[in-house]
Amino acid sequence: MKSCLRVLGLLLICVFISCKGQSSKKINGVSFVASGDSITMKHVNPVLQVNANSAAIMPFGFIRDLAHPKVQYSSERQWFGETPRGVKQYAGMLQKNGVSIMVKPQIWVWHGEFTGNIKMNSEADWKILEDTYKKFILEFAVVAQEIKAETFCIGTELEQFIKHRPNYWSELISEIRKVYKGKLTYAANWDEFTRTPFWEQLDYIGIDAYFPLSDEKTPSIAALTEGWKKHKQTILNHSNKFKKPILFTEFGYRSLDFTGDKPWDVDHSKTAVNLEGQANALQVIFDTFWHEEWFAGGYVWKWFIDHEKVGGKENARFTPQNKPAELVIKDFYGGTPKKKN
Repeated sequence: MKSCLRVLGLLLICVFISCKGQSSKKINGVSFVASGDSITMKHVNPVLQVNANSAAIMPFGFIRDLAHPKVQYSSERQWFGETPRGVKQYAGMLQKNGVSIMVKPQIWVWHGEFTGNIKMNSEADWKILEDTYKKFILEFAVVAQEIKAETFCIGTELEQFIKHRPNYWSELISEIRKVYKGKLTYAANWDEFTRTPFWEQLDYIGIDAYFPLSDEKTPSIAALTEGWKKHKQTILNHSNKFKKPILFTEFGYRSLDFTGDKPWDVDHSKTAVNLEGQANALQVIFDTFWHEEWFAGGYVWKWFIDHEKVGGKENARFTPQNKPAELVIKDFYGGTPKKKN
C-alpha cells in the first residue's frame, strides 16, 4: 500500500511539473516603453503583478521622412531608455526579477509616417539607409548579447525596405548572427508576414498581430472568435511551411469603440472609450492562440513605466494599464483565465 501511494505521489509531482513547464514555455510579454529615466522596483513591480515573464525593450532610431536615408540614434536628446546604457539598465532590473528580455530596435519616421512605406529614390540613398540601419541594428545586437537577452528583433514593419533590398536583409541576418547568439525574429506587420522572404534564417516568425476581426461597436466574444478563424489558419499554414513557431511581436487593442475593426488604427482624434471591447479582444486572442504548441507567445502593446499615471477608465489608447483589460492579462498570464461568454 505504501509503495502504491509513493508511486501515485511521484506521478502527481510529475504531472504538476509538466503542467507548470507547459505554462512557463509561453512568452507572456509586455512591450516596455522607454522613458527619460532609469527604472527601479517601483516600475518593475506592476510588470510582475500582471504575471508577465518577458519584456520587449525598444530603442528607437529616427529618420526625417519616408525617403530620407539616414537613421539617427543615441543623440543627446534621446530618451535614456532608448540608449545602449538605458537598455542595459532596464534589462538588468527586469532580469533580476525573473523577466526575460527581447531587444526590439525600431525606426520612427517623423510625423508618425508608417515605416512599412520607407523607400528610397536612388541607389545612393539606399546605400546610406543600409549602412546606417546596419550600424544601428548591430550596435543593439551587441548590447543584446552583453545582457544575454533571449531574443533579438532585427526590424519592425519595414516591408518596402525588405521588398526592394532582400539580399541586404539576408546578409544583415548573417552579420547579426556573428555578434548575437540568442534567438532572432522580425516583427512583420499583420498583412506583411506572408511575403517576408527570410523566415528560414530566423528562429521565430514574428507578427505584429493587428488583424481585422469584427466591425461591431463593442466586439463580442463570439464575433471576435469567428473573426480569428481565417487568420489563424493562414498563420498556422505559414508556421508549418517554415517549421517555425509563431511569436506575436506585438498584439493589443485600443479601449475604443470598434476596436476589432482596424486594430492598427492610431488616430488620436478617436476618443470614444470602450473598455469592454478591449478586454474582450484580449481574452479572445489568448483563448485562440496560447494553447497551441506552434505558438510561442507574445508581447502586449504597450506598457508604460509610470504605471499609476497612465491608462485608466477615461483612456482610449492601447495600454491596458488600470483598465479591465489589465485584469484579463493578469489572470491569463497567471494561469487563472476567467471564461466569458
